[in-house]
Amino acid sequence: MNNFAAIDFETANENRCSVCSVGVVIVRDGKIVDTFYSLIHPEPEYYQWFCKQVHGLCEEDTDDAPVFPYVWEKIAPMIEGLPLVAHNSPFDEGCLKEVFKVYQMDYPDYTFYDTCAASRRHFGHRLPDHQLQTVAAACGYDLKNHHHALADAEACAHIAMHLL
Repeated sequence: MNNFAAIDFETANENRCSVCSVGVVIVRDGKIVDTFYSLIHPEPEYYQWFCKQVHGLCEEDTDDAPVFPYVWEKIAPMIEGLPLVAHNSPFDEGCLKEVFKVYQMDYPDYTFYDTCAASRRHFGHRLPDHQLQTVAAACGYDLKNHHHALADAEACAHIAMHLL
């Protein structure tokens, strides 16, 4: 696969619709050609302790951030016609579907590919786990700033270029 958009969401709480940041990496002809990152004002508007520990974002970071529909207005043209790729895609696809529902937006039925599943097929038991940082390293990519949505989307893009 030479053309796709890698995407990663971070959430503020246990609700998948509570996206608080998004990273997108556009790959065309096997090369990264564009990236996008934005904080998002989450809905519902609270941060769970565990989520803050994972990604380091809190209320103060997103109080003045745009709500999801305004962020998606910028992303939609970038990803038009491209399949979406995510590491553990059921999570990111679930986030996308849920936040579309919250804002009563028509979901375009995006096609998702999962680099975690691809890793399990490709590496099998040769890796200790199939977490993003482990798979990225196995594909020759050094993931820095794990759980930053853009850093994770970049790692996912490199994995996808290697495995898909």
